[in-house]
Amino acid sequence: MPTIRLKTLFLTAALFLAATCTQGAAQDVNGCVKTDAPNPPRVVYQCANGLVFEAEAAAEIAVENTPGQIRPGAVQLTEDAVLIEVEPDSGPFQILTPHAIAAVRGTIFVVDVKQEMTSVFVVRGRVAVSRPDGSDEVTLSEGEGVEVTGDDPLTVKTWPQDKADRLLARFAR
Repeated sequence: MPTIRLKTLFLTAALFLAATCTQGAAQDVNGCVKTDAPNPPRVVYQCANGLVFEAEAAAEIAVENTPGQIRPGAVQLTEDAVLIEVEPDSGPFQILTPHAIAAVRGTIFVVDVKQEMTSVFVVRGRVAVSRPDGSDEVTLSEGEGVEVTGDDPLTVKTWPQDKADRLLARFAR
């Protein structure tokens, strides 16, 4: 019997280690735990105070460390999309893009950057969007979006369901 127990214990430990290693090594990135997620491929960052953001696998982002804070205060996004979930009253957070700043106060929203524009869509809550210099600020509510380009006015629109669905599908939602 001792031989069987030892083999069972060894097999259990080996299976546990194999499962742990194949899940994708979690990394600490400026106070957030970074893991890979499949279908569609994306990177998930779980941070303190209820901040979670998912970046498309090819997204170009930089997580900014805010001195004295337990989580990042901003993410710079230069290409592709990021879905952000922020708990209400958990502190300020911004997405900085070449075309816009999206600042949140407890919401779920998506920021999508292309060479010529930045699109922001709100799933839940409210998001303030402005140009990088802080001008022309608009506030988006659930189901609304804005596309920020060159010097065109920031116009808040209710997005058609199919447009919102296509964007959210990029994050398995």
